[in-house]
Amino acid sequence: MMIAGWVWGRFTNLSDDEQYTHVSLWSLLSAPLLLGCDLTHMDDFTLNLLGNDEVIEVNQDPLGRMAGRVSTRGDTQVWAKAMSDGSLAVGLFNLGDETVPVSTTWDELKLKGPQRVRDVWRQQNLGIRADGLTADIPRHGCILIRVSGLASK
Repeated sequence: MMIAGWVWGRFTNLSDDEQYTHVSLWSLLSAPLLLGCDLTHMDDFTLNLLGNDEVIEVNQDPLGRMAGRVSTRGDTQVWAKAMSDGSLAVGLFNLGDETVPVSTTWDELKLKGPQRVRDVWRQQNLGIRADGLTADIPRHGCILIRVSGLASK
C-alpha cells in the first residue's frame, strides 16, 4: 500500500522527494496502485503525485513487466522497465543523505544511438541525448524518465 498524503490522521512523514521515490518505484515495479491515504484530505501536492497520467501509464503499461535494477553505485541505483511502445521507463534513485549526480548510459540500458528523453513527473521533454543521462538527485529522491529511440514516437 502506498503511503502518501494524509495517512493515520496526519500527513505522511515522508518528504516530497521520498513520496516521488515511493510512487516512482511502485510504478516501475507494476505494483497495484493501492492508496493508503484519506482521499477526503488530498492537498494539491498529493493529488498531482497520485494523479500524474504519465506515471500511471508507466505503472499500467499493457506489457505488465516489472523493472529490474540495472546498476548500484554507492547510494545510487538505476532501474529500468521495458514499455509496450518500445520505450524504456528508467528511474534514477539517490538513497543517500546528500544531493548527488546519478548517471546511466544507453550502453548500460542496452540501447543504441541517440535517445529522446522525457521527464515523466514534470511531463517535459529533456531533448535528445547522445549516450546517456546524468541528473543531480536530492537526498532520498529520484527522476523518472522515458527513453525512446529516434525512430519511436
